[in-house]
Amino acid sequence: MSERYPSLRDRVVIVTGGGRGLGREMALALAEEGARVAITGARAGEELDATAREAESLSGRILPLLCDVTDPDACTALVARVEAELGPVAVLINNAGRGMRLVSETYNREPTRFWETDSQAWAAIIAANLNGMFHMSRAVVPGMLARGCGKIINISTSDQTMVRRGYAPYGPSKAALEAASRIFAQDLAGTGVDVNVLLPGGAADTALLPDGPGKKGADGNLLSPAIMRAPALWLSADDSSGHTGERYIARLWDDTLPADEAAQLARSPAVEKPAIM
Repeated sequence: MSERYPSLRDRVVIVTGGGRGLGREMALALAEEGARVAITGARAGEELDATAREAESLSGRILPLLCDVTDPDACTALVARVEAELGPVAVLINNAGRGMRLVSETYNREPTRFWETDSQAWAAIIAANLNGMFHMSRAVVPGMLARGCGKIINISTSDQTMVRRGYAPYGPSKAALEAASRIFAQDLAGTGVDVNVLLPGGAADTALLPDGPGKKGADGNLLSPAIMRAPALWLSADDSSGHTGERYIARLWDDTLPADEAAQLARSPAVEKPAIM
């Protein structure tokens, strides 16, 4: 196990949507550092168990659990189970989400206009990407407040994607997630509980993109999900304590630098008044 972040040893972390993609990389990185990690998926499948087995091969520990983050009662029950089996939850990474493939398998080549979008698909994406983050955060915060410390890391997307033609409701759901993160950080100011946003900084090679020879982002690039590892570790560790209401772009993280310097370079400039239009 690594000793880059001693504070992560035995720290209890929940990574929602941790069986694949960005969540899997962050969960494995945390397990390698000695954290006690629980990962969730909405449905039973091999991905959760495979990620847990891989962590064991690296001398880490990951507890795979089913949880539909769109169900507030399921989120409350999940936190209770994690705390019973692993200990008090110190870090929550809200990574679970649904993408535009729920609307169309060709959305990245043939944009679906908002009035052509199925209303159930729209509601499902909002329920997972925004409401799920709220339900999970609401479930962990009382315990964090009682202990006077905790970290919530919300996984977002690039600002261009939030307003890109044909990307509703995925883009708007992430814009709302970032707005909520800023509000949560203000609500929790002075409590010892930090709330931050982390995003890849471009399209990542995950299941959110349709498979095929043209699998790439709108800018023609495709990032490795592993770029999330380094910033997720720093944001989960004591090293980032006191940093709250901030936004970090994993693509800009330079892992050759000391972590605090890398974080400074990856941090989006703070703005007093956000703007979309």
